[in-house]
Amino acid sequence: MALKRLVVEMGMGTDLHGQDYTKAAVRALRDALWHNSLSVVPALGYPRDAMHVEIEIGVAQPDLVDKAVVAEVLPYGRGFVNVVKGGLDIVNEDGSNTTVVANAAAVVYLDVDSAQTVSGE
Repeated sequence: MALKRLVVEMGMGTDLHGQDYTKAAVRALRDALWHNSLSVVPALGYPRDAMHVEIEIGVAQPDLVDKAVVAEVLPYGRGFVNVVKGGLDIVNEDGSNTTVVANAAAVVYLDVDSAQTVSGE
């Protein structure tokens, strides 16, 4: 068996006034996840917790994201969070506040038999 990529989900989240990079990252991941239902995993006969989910977060200050908090957003599956430089910081007119914009990608993998193994070739 081998990990096979099944789904790629993308989202965007913000923290408008708190300059909280983790909050923006969590909102981005929720945006990616909350617009679908992954029925493919149980349809293939696997439990939802068998999903391996690689989460990539892009923010201007990656070191300010709490990866454990982001991973907790997943309703099931095993999450692996990587934070990279990306997203946007938008400074207001007088420089007293920054709006944080985060981007998220959640890539869902499942450890499945390949078509050759299933067909007996």
